[in-house]
Amino acid sequence: MEITESIYQRVVAAKLFIDDNYSEAIDLKEISRRAYLSKFHFHRLFTRIYRKTPHAYLTTKRIEKAKELLAENKGVTEVCNEVGFESVGSFSVLFKKEIGFAPQYYRNMAWLKKQQSKAQPKRFIPHCFIESYKLDT
Repeated sequence: MEITESIYQRVVAAKLFIDDNYSEAIDLKEISRRAYLSKFHFHRLFTRIYRKTPHAYLTTKRIEKAKELLAENKGVTEVCNEVGFESVGSFSVLFKKEIGFAPQYYRNMAWLKKQQSKAQPKRFIPHCFIESYKLDT
């Protein structure tokens, strides 16, 4: 089944709605309404276009934003609430499952890396770049 330009544009508009409202309590019914499609048809089309379900996309969006906020040294509870998760427990479990580290550990490591990059910036610049631009001299 071919996806028409009109349908494609509506699915993209719904994806942009997710991007703009990821921190809110949005669900498939509300997102699919933005595309003027039934939630079942929208789910199939979104998954076909983006290679992940709308829920998986929303979760990925929230986790990516959480990584940014944790790297800014914000508290885990604050980040959890800011990105739209309902409980710190579920956020922590999901974050660890997706990233491989607990949010607090990720936050501490990001802070440590930032401090190291300030103290020793050359450690964070690729060697080939340093060589090309003669930054060692």
